[in-house]
Amino acid sequence: MEKQQAKIFRSQDVPKEPGVYVFRNAAGEVIYVGKARNLRNRMRSYFMPSTALKEEPRRRALIHSIASYETFKVATESEALLLEAQFIKQYAPRYNVLMRDDKRYLLVAVNPHETFPRFFFERVRKDESCLYFGPFPHAYALRETIRLLESKFGLRSCQCASPGEEEHKHCLQDVLRDCSAPCIGAISEEEYRKRLDGALSVLRGEESARELLKEVDAKMREAAEKLDFESAAKWRDVIGHLKVVLEPTRRFINQTIARRTNPEVNTAGMNALKEALNLDVEPKYMECFDMSNISGTLAVGSMVLFRDGHPCTSEYRRYRIRNQEATDDTAFMHEVLTRRYTRLLNEHAPLPDLVVLDGGVPQVNTGIRVWQELGLTIPFIGLAERYELVVIPHQSEPLFLPRENPGLRLLQAIRDEAHRWANGYNRKLRIERIKESVLGEIPGVGPLRQAELLKQCGSIKRILTMTPSQIAAKIPGLGTQLAQRILDVLKQHASSPLPGTTL
Repeated sequence: MEKQQAKIFRSQDVPKEPGVYVFRNAAGEVIYVGKARNLRNRMRSYFMPSTALKEEPRRRALIHSIASYETFKVATESEALLLEAQFIKQYAPRYNVLMRDDKRYLLVAVNPHETFPRFFFERVRKDESCLYFGPFPHAYALRETIRLLESKFGLRSCQCASPGEEEHKHCLQDVLRDCSAPCIGAISEEEYRKRLDGALSVLRGEESARELLKEVDAKMREAAEKLDFESAAKWRDVIGHLKVVLEPTRRFINQTIARRTNPEVNTAGMNALKEALNLDVEPKYMECFDMSNISGTLAVGSMVLFRDGHPCTSEYRRYRIRNQEATDDTAFMHEVLTRRYTRLLNEHAPLPDLVVLDGGVPQVNTGIRVWQELGLTIPFIGLAERYELVVIPHQSEPLFLPRENPGLRLLQAIRDEAHRWANGYNRKLRIERIKESVLGEIPGVGPLRQAELLKQCGSIKRILTMTPSQIAAKIPGLGTQLAQRILDVLKQHASSPLPGTTL
């Protein structure tokens, strides 16, 4: 097996430059995405014989699953981080743990419509009227750079949209954080805008950015000459942060991975399944089902479809469980299978060559009942995840396929895709339920008003950054008193959120 893996990698084909590498399995599915400062060295580490022997089990499993790879050369390590994150979110590879959730690298935003605009951080572009810079993969360097710009240009960092004398009574930013205090007229709005433009020009990488670097470098050298090494080290770190943030970085928009899979590999998987399962034809059209729920609630089902060994995402389906009496995976599976194949039969649509159920004997027994009820003759199996055993209807013993068997790899690929599709839908419903339940606790906020609040304000987290007057202005008829009540309830939940959730 190690020799077969070694043949996949050809050192001379991989550049010694920063970039992103993508591993695929025999079915052509993306199973891992990584970034490297030196692509050749990083890739070589996966295919050394010693790696397959000494690494921990998860990485060994990844190595044994690699059937092909692709590399994407970029200019800098920061670009590699951005492209890696985009690919992981786009393909949700099985062996990637980080960056698979809804988190994004930080953006810096400015709302030019505020009286005295300020910098704030976002992870998603929510408001087209705002200016956005980024994303920036190094969050600490970015925050320190913004702090430097606020200090140098006297920009405010308070969260109030329109600060005035009343807000200034409780604010010491002009004393502690070098704010120019425009809220009390210490400088005019025109002067404040000029300062903001200076800070924005630095973020854009214009000449003022180079001037700022020279200025900070001079301060570092001056401190070193005075033997004030603590201050010199501080200014040295500032220079490092500035260089990281201002490094020219391409933004990868709608980047896609070309699907360069080997048709022979996919054919091998279908041939192997035909032989192992004694099928009449190669399973060129396969459907796979998986269920997802939390203690019987928010139950959902997924169906993914492969043609010729490739996923057809446009034909994926998600199912919200309708039967209120259904309480376990077998009941959910019964409903989803019945709905799917009743529809195909009624529409006289083509039926799959093979159906795969995520699960063992209980799921297969459920399939037997559905097949009898609908009069189906489609071949179907279960794939028990614990030992990757293939459960065949009416056979007492499961079928064991070796890990390197291309048929098993194809089954794993479609099962993992169904699992990802089901969990994604369940998570989406869970987040929506949390949002609705929090807003639903507030008297005077009914379902229509809840929907309008989320639509106009974007998210509960965004609502928390607004003032009562801002909320009331976005929702006709809401009123500042009700807006204040909404904020009070949300702040209470934010201070003690549900386990595993954030507002």
